[in-house]
Amino acid sequence: MSQTGHHDGDRAPMRLFRNRAASARGLRRRAAGQPAAGPHVLSVLPVLVVAVVAVVALVGAALGGGLIWLPLLATGPALAAATNEPRGVLWVGLFATATGAALGIGYEAPARELAAVLAALLAVTAASGLAGALRGRRERVLAAVRSVAEAAQHALLQPVPDTVGPFQVAVRYSAAAAEARIGGDLYALVPTPHGIRLIVGDVLGKGLPAVGTAALVLGVFREAAYDEPDLLAVVARIERSLARNLGPDDFVTAVVAGLPRSGDLEIVNCGHAPPLLVSASGEVGAVESDHPAPPLGLRALSGQVPRRQRLPFAVGDQLLLYTDGVTEARDHTRAFYPLAEGVARHVCDEPARTLTALHDELLAHVGGRLHDDAALLLLRKTTADESACVPSWCEAAL
Repeated sequence: MSQTGHHDGDRAPMRLFRNRAASARGLRRRAAGQPAAGPHVLSVLPVLVVAVVAVVALVGAALGGGLIWLPLLATGPALAAATNEPRGVLWVGLFATATGAALGIGYEAPARELAAVLAALLAVTAASGLAGALRGRRERVLAAVRSVAEAAQHALLQPVPDTVGPFQVAVRYSAAAAEARIGGDLYALVPTPHGIRLIVGDVLGKGLPAVGTAALVLGVFREAAYDEPDLLAVVARIERSLARNLGPDDFVTAVVAGLPRSGDLEIVNCGHAPPLLVSASGEVGAVESDHPAPPLGLRALSGQVPRRQRLPFAVGDQLLLYTDGVTEARDHTRAFYPLAEGVARHVCDEPARTLTALHDELLAHVGGRLHDDAALLLLRKTTADESACVPSWCEAAL
C-alpha cells in the first residue's frame, strides 16, 4: 500500500472523513463479494470454447472422422467453474450438452456412445457447478479478510497530511505481501507542543506477530511524543513497553526524530539504517550515529543507552527516513538499490514527486515486485516560521 496525504486549510478534516467513508464503502462491497463494474470478458470465454469445439467437431465429421472431438465440449463447463458463478456454470453446461446432442443426432452417432458423452457432460457440469460455488465462497472470505487487513492498516499507519506547519511531508509504503496489504514496517508523524516528531521502524519478523508489535510501538510513540518534552524520554517509554511485551529475541529497529521550535533536527537512532539529509543545494549525506545504540527491546542485553544527535535543519533542507526493504532491494545481478544516488537524481521541491520517482525506480530495480516491506518518509522544511503548526488541528487531521 502506498499513500500520500492531501490536506489544505480547514477543509482537510472533512475531506479526510469523506475519503475514509468512500474507502469503507469499497471495503464493504469487496467483503460482500460484489463484482467490479465493467464487462467480464472471461465469463464469455467458456461459451466461446464450446462454440470452437463444436466447429472443430463439425469439420471432423465432415471429413469423415466422426464425432471424436465431441467429448471436448466438457472443457466449457470445466472452464466456467473458474470464471462464472454456479448459475453461469449450469447454463454453459446445458449449452454444451444441447450442442453435443444436436451434433450427435444430426450425424447419427451411435446411441450408446452419444449417451455416454452426454452423461459425461452432465457430470462435469455438476462437478464444475460445485467447484464454482466453493470458489465463490473462498473469494468472499478472502475479500472479507482483505478488507479487515486494509482497515487495520488505516488504523495502524494513519494518513499523513502533505503539509504540517512549516514542513511538507510525503509517505510511500509498500508491503511485500501485496495480498495482505500490511506488513511489519511502521511510520508515524505527530505534531506536538514540543514540535514535530516522527518515527520510522522495522519489526523483526513477518505476519501478524510483526503487525502486533508495530501497533504496540506506534501506540506508545503517539502518546509519549505528545507527553514527553525530551525526545530521549519518548524512546525510553517505547523501550520499557517493549521490554514488558516482547520475547527475549524480538526487537524493533527505529529512528525517532524531532523538530523542536528551536529549528534544529534531533535524531535518536536505535539500530536502524541512517537517515539521509538533503541540503537545500541538493547534497545528500547519511546521518551516521556517533554512538550506535541497540534496537528497541534489546537495551537490557547490551546495557547501551541511546544518544541524541542535533543537526541544523534550514529552510529547503529535507530528511528522508526509510526501512531496509529499500536499501536491501536487489536486482537480477544481486546488486543493492543505491538509495543515496537515487535521491540525488530525483530530489526536488515537492516531496511527493521525489518519493514517486524513487518508488518507481525501486520497482524497476527489483523487476516489478519487492520481496520485503518498504517504507519511505520524506520531510522538507519550507519556512522558518515554526509557529505555523497548530497541534490541535494537526492531531485532528491525523
